[in-house]
Amino acid sequence: MTAPLAPGIPIYLQLTARYRDAISHGKLGPGDRVPSVRSLASELGVARGTVEMAYQMLVNEGYLVARGAAGTVVSPRLGQVAGPGQAMAASAAAPVAPHGQATGTEVLPFQLGAPALDAFPRKVWARLAGRAQRSLETSAMICPDPAGHIPLRRAIATYLGLSRGIACSWEQVFVTPGYRGALGLIRQALLQAGDVGWHEDPGYVFARRYMERAGLRLAPVPVDEEGLDVDLGRRDAGNARFVMVTPTHQSPTGVALSLPRRLALLEWAAATGAWIIEDDYDSEFRYQGRPLPALKSLDRSGRVLYTGTFSKVLFPGLRLAYLVVPAAQVDTFRDTVEHLPGPGSIILQSTVAEFMEQGHFGRHLRKMRTLYAARRGYLVEAVERIAGERLRIGAQAGGIQLLAQLDARVDDSALAAAARSAGLAVEALGDWRMRPSREKGLLMGFANFADAGEADAAVARLDKIMSDY
Repeated sequence: MTAPLAPGIPIYLQLTARYRDAISHGKLGPGDRVPSVRSLASELGVARGTVEMAYQMLVNEGYLVARGAAGTVVSPRLGQVAGPGQAMAASAAAPVAPHGQATGTEVLPFQLGAPALDAFPRKVWARLAGRAQRSLETSAMICPDPAGHIPLRRAIATYLGLSRGIACSWEQVFVTPGYRGALGLIRQALLQAGDVGWHEDPGYVFARRYMERAGLRLAPVPVDEEGLDVDLGRRDAGNARFVMVTPTHQSPTGVALSLPRRLALLEWAAATGAWIIEDDYDSEFRYQGRPLPALKSLDRSGRVLYTGTFSKVLFPGLRLAYLVVPAAQVDTFRDTVEHLPGPGSIILQSTVAEFMEQGHFGRHLRKMRTLYAARRGYLVEAVERIAGERLRIGAQAGGIQLLAQLDARVDDSALAAAARSAGLAVEALGDWRMRPSREKGLLMGFANFADAGEADAAVARLDKIMSDY
């Protein structure tokens, strides 16, 4: 943007034309940040108001997206507003992948698993991250513990004891690179290729795919209004070596595993020597009553492997999760983790530890519960008012996503694919199943609807797509 400005043409129009040209020719790509108003005005020797006018025009036309303190960037969804050549480039740069994993630079409407990034305490986090860098111990810089930063493991153990009723020592806590890192550690420490495990049907599709790629065989066990059907699991795969379960808030149906089934599952595992992998992925967010106790808190035989993640309570980019193993298995896991890469950046781990120890974590969770209850309400009200003839939302007590039921005659997979191609990150219930079912539905995240208007607009777009199915 540093070429001389032409006389006789308003400067703001010249600037908008230059940006359009740079974008259309690929010099600026989706997600690229543009100079701040102040710096560009200073560079060109023009008034700030002139640059502001040009940027506002480009925002209104869909070329740029203003993100407040984070700056202004070229729209990640440029393919929807640019010419044919640029549309292809934008699509390649920010595709919407199936099953909730958008690879672009912004959160899409209905995105699953994405917390409210606009409400994250960035200033506090930046201050703690700076302190972590300045105070990093030499020992951690030379040879970080592959089981995770010890202060973070201590903080996690304390938090779980207070909030989830899990009595464990910090030595039982292993920090991992995401939830799949925890699954990988379990696979290496306790399981063999070809081992059979129960998997909730419908169930968390990413865990299923990971374990199958790791050489394990998964037996689908139906889920009903009481959660995983333990009796059917015993009948169909009684010799299973492990079970993967989301007892507090079943993924994706949202039901809780009933107490009788929790006790039955623990009894079966103790009798057969099977392992229970408990994924407690968003238990912190419950809007009716207090959070349910973890299955791990009822374990008296040392069969539960408890996993949690910071992705949904802080932000996914951390790529940090944790695994709590039975006391009798600490040495086995310790030996295994010595041969694995470890959980990654010691700076991030140290920052999370400080965030927890100073009370910011607890305050953030309390704030998010209130915020998510409101944003859940935005989506529920919008669905009932705009798309109530096509979508039905049942009672779900927690989480940051909703399951909306569809008519059994609707192909939910095809509908979800069409919605994703239009930039709406809904998921089909059928894609999370191992066996076919007449039950159809859409999974929709709500954490990033800042107000009722945003929810209304997204649901209206979805309803228009649904009218063709």
